[in-house]
Amino acid sequence: MTKAKALGITEFPYYEYDSNGNQTYRENSDGRWLRCEYDSNRNETYVEDSDGWWIKFNFDSNNNPLGFENSNGMYEKYERNSNGNITYYEDYKGYWIKREYDSNGKKTYQEDSNGVKETFAQGK
Repeated sequence: MTKAKALGITEFPYYEYDSNGNQTYRENSDGRWLRCEYDSNRNETYVEDSDGWWIKFNFDSNNNPLGFENSNGMYEKYERNSNGNITYYEDYKGYWIKREYDSNGKKTYQEDSNGVKETFAQGK
């Protein structure tokens, strides 16, 4: 039994919200539903639906995305330096990028899993 049916709801779509105004649940008249979770910074961290699909999102303490993973086996991962610059990226296909930055946040070096290496003398 779906949540709306259990509550005796007859008008659709049916929505629920958390105390911050984030939509946490939606259900349609056909019984299909979507549920969401949020962290204390109002970042959406988890979504699932009535078909069994789900996705998880990760964030650092500065609300910068650190990646996601989902029920289909897809993912992306990010590592960031103290300035929030992405220093490493990886995806589910095995592709990756490594980056270095100078003290001003300018990119100075990059290499990837395809063997491409670049040096940026003045940063870009």
